[in-house]
Amino acid sequence: MAEKKKKAEFNIIKNAPTDGHKSFGTGALNLENVSPVIIDVNEGTAVVDIGAMHARSAVEKRVRFFPDRSEVPEEGAKPYWLVWVTIERGENGPYYHGVTACEMVVNKEKRRGYKSLPEHVNRLDKSMKGHIIVDHMDDRSKKVLADFLKGHSSEMWDLSSDELKEALKA
Repeated sequence: MAEKKKKAEFNIIKNAPTDGHKSFGTGALNLENVSPVIIDVNEGTAVVDIGAMHARSAVEKRVRFFPDRSEVPEEGAKPYWLVWVTIERGENGPYYHGVTACEMVVNKEKRRGYKSLPEHVNRLDKSMKGHIIVDHMDDRSKKVLADFLKGHSSEMWDLSSDELKEALKA
């Protein structure tokens, strides 16, 4: 009888993984304070899509991604930004701690897309560490993101770093 191979799975850990246990969960990532925001460049909209944590956002479903942009037919392709937003709690309350953007191009009709998986993983890590990496975004998308973050919580926006506010000025 053939045994099923056990797949390595990525688990999102809630709360502190080592609470009450000295070694259980050590080295696990706590993604509780990270949210993926998808920006549709053409529509000028931003939405939180938790499915993006596992590359299963509405934009990514039923699309085969390639690391080479030339693999995606240009006609019908739409640009998107996946923005990793990390929230931390400071003395005065929660604030936007890390904000990093990754590019995606999706042609839903042809079911093909472009994204750099290593970039997405590295930018997630950078966001969790409090980096602000949005300088490669177009000005319109920066404004959409800034408006989205302000609209979500003006208090968190006010408590965020001047670096973030300056980076998202369009």
